[in-house]
Amino acid sequence: MRLRKSFLYLILAALVSNACQATDPVKRASDKQKAPQSPKKEVEEAPAKPKTAQDIVLEKELSYSKHSLEDSYNYKDTTRSFQWDKIKEKLAIIENFAEPDIQYAVLRNYKNLQKEAPLVKKFSRNVYTRIIDSLGVERYQSVPLYDMSDDSAPILYGRDGSLVKVLSTDSSAMVPIQGLSFEGKWQVPQRYIKRLEKNISFDHIICVDVKNQNICTLEKSAKGWIIRSMNPATTGQHKPPHAQETPPGIFVVQERKAKMFYFSDGTKEIGGFAPWASRFTNGAYIHGIPVNKPHNDIVEFSTSLGTIPRSHMCVRNASSHAKFIYDWAKPLQSLVLVID
Repeated sequence: MRLRKSFLYLILAALVSNACQATDPVKRASDKQKAPQSPKKEVEEAPAKPKTAQDIVLEKELSYSKHSLEDSYNYKDTTRSFQWDKIKEKLAIIENFAEPDIQYAVLRNYKNLQKEAPLVKKFSRNVYTRIIDSLGVERYQSVPLYDMSDDSAPILYGRDGSLVKVLSTDSSAMVPIQGLSFEGKWQVPQRYIKRLEKNISFDHIICVDVKNQNICTLEKSAKGWIIRSMNPATTGQHKPPHAQETPPGIFVVQERKAKMFYFSDGTKEIGGFAPWASRFTNGAYIHGIPVNKPHNDIVEFSTSLGTIPRSHMCVRNASSHAKFIYDWAKPLQSLVLVID
């Protein structure tokens, strides 16, 4: 009997010993330390590569088809075309300009309503006798651009309507900005800045070609950009003292008028109106065929469209196309791209 009890005690002791070893936290930690460790995979997102013209996809699906032009077409003894490659380059710039939590703004000083810009450090006068900066941008209706470290006097002028990125969230008197139509980073007095809706996406773009005298509209889609219209146009001519070229750049549609009344040259008398007008810089509008007094009926088309520059700075269109743009391109949500 004693032998049997001793044998049972030995078996019980062995079981207890094994159980202790299996549940011993020190033992488990030691075993884990000895176990082979799988290497940690650190996933780092590579910064997105800037887009190029080759990354931009254009698809033609016209929403407005009157008076439409082909990609290339004859004009007198030459061939004109829509400069799709150049347009793609500009669209890539616009897409690369955007970033998370971006604060867009538009430079504004239409008719010097925000106050005439101070003199730049280096200025001269053009053939219109107006003060210009070293790049030829006029002081009138423009915004002063100051060096980031010196606000004693501006270096350049920024055109009214230019799209910019605000680089600071504070409310100081001088606002740091970066533009699309001009290089570098600058500071601008608050009064000349109109902030746009936060994280706005510019899905509607009007492209004006002053070289080929044509105009197209583009709408952003999930796959790229859809061409909505392709039409003849007439841009501003160089004819001092009243008519000026339509300036190149990337501008915001700032306002629109069903009728834009204009003065007869050199007077303060109303000479007529242009229908369905969308303003983008200074006094430059995209509008329909001008209607001179005493007439009141809207004119649909002119054979001068798509020929040579002949307006004062505006972009003339067939009136129904101007109406399409008027309805389609919402102010402060759409861009005008002027190329040469």
